[in-house]
Amino acid sequence: MLKLGHMNSNVTTVSKSEFLSQLPVEIRPKVEENVSLAAFTTLRVGGRAALYIACRNPDDLAAVAAAAHISGIQHLVLGGGSNVCISDEGIRGLVIHNLCDCIQIGEVTRVDAGFNLMRLFQMSAFQGLSGLEFAVGIPGSVGGALVSNAGAYRKNIKDLLVSVEVVEEGIRKTVTPDWMQFSYRDSRLRDPDAPPALIVATTLRLEPRAKADIIAEARDYQRQRISKQPWFPSAGSFFKNVTDFELAQRIEGLTDGMRANGVVPAGFLSDACGCRGLKVDGAEISERHGNFVINRGRATASSIYKLTRQVKQRVHERFGIELNEEVMLIGDFSRVATE
Repeated sequence: MLKLGHMNSNVTTVSKSEFLSQLPVEIRPKVEENVSLAAFTTLRVGGRAALYIACRNPDDLAAVAAAAHISGIQHLVLGGGSNVCISDEGIRGLVIHNLCDCIQIGEVTRVDAGFNLMRLFQMSAFQGLSGLEFAVGIPGSVGGALVSNAGAYRKNIKDLLVSVEVVEEGIRKTVTPDWMQFSYRDSRLRDPDAPPALIVATTLRLEPRAKADIIAEARDYQRQRISKQPWFPSAGSFFKNVTDFELAQRIEGLTDGMRANGVVPAGFLSDACGCRGLKVDGAEISERHGNFVINRGRATASSIYKLTRQVKQRVHERFGIELNEEVMLIGDFSRVATE
């Protein structure tokens, strides 16, 4: 889960002291400085956070978020670390790491935003509760899934949502799903111009179903993922699929369903432009899937940025369209962008 401001300047002594002054006294010692973020992301890249705090209970999380909003300090909220690529320059403000993982499971399930999405599916399946089968194999946290409206196989997490507990501009409250302003792989929490907000927890509605049927459907999805997706560190699908009815009609090789829905998979476009296997240092477009960027061990955020610019350029030159990132590029990439 993440919410960030535009981070172009180092955290100042004034903003740091103002942030700390807004925190409850017992939380202040938990704030660390100059913490490497690479180990907290599924791509295993990223620089350091000027300030960092790990929150393991919702009350602490809400207090830290309120302090960040009131003080105005630039901040990023990090959950499972998937679907993000953090600049090698790091985060020149505060990183709030959401590790809260309480759950009350049932047909109406309340779960902390830091809870692992795959684990949530497993627990719901064990209880004979359906709705999260699509989530099998999707990395990251529940909050992160909501931020990007995660989904697969024409299903999305937004369809399960009952309510969301948030901290918005320092105020803790419960809101309806409409507040999230969901669209395809997007929500208001990906908008850097929206008021600062953070997800504390969410309530989902799940449906009773035979365990065997839940597991059978999930296994089918998992087999499809295993056959297509790489094992190396990645952030998941890097680019959003393209919704363009005219383009879908004129491109050869799409399924009838894709044509009918006007959807062109980003991986299909990448493949058509010969991008599989492209490399920049340790970053590579997977040989198994044209929309996965993998880290073979030496990749940096800069090499990933350069590689994905090549994919975007090839697709634009051949098809005249601009691929949009599903993975969020966080931090300062201006130096590498001019190289």
